[in-house]
Amino acid sequence: MIVYNVTSNIDESIHEKWLQWMQGKHINDVLATGKFTSARLVKVLVDEEMGGHTYAVQYTTDSKETLDRYYAEDAPRLREEGLRLFADKMLAFRTELEVMADYFSVE
Repeated sequence: MIVYNVTSNIDESIHEKWLQWMQGKHINDVLATGKFTSARLVKVLVDEEMGGHTYAVQYTTDSKETLDRYYAEDAPRLREEGLRLFADKMLAFRTELEVMADYFSVE
């Protein structure tokens, strides 16, 4: 399993609009590509020197090949919308993670 992690720092001036767009549209659009099985939106709890709010979205997919298909077929269009709406008020970086094992507490 592969986790495609997108971490974004959002300027205070667009924070609420960006969060509404992410929760109401963008994450659903990414899932609608059919290349991911789930997504998790998390708020980063470390204060950034640059200010703003930092979030990460973790999209889960079955393989690196599927993620590569997303990059080729869908990512340019979906990234363009965010750039058009939020321009230089949003800074994002992406990380690919391979899940090695899952562990759960036993109660």
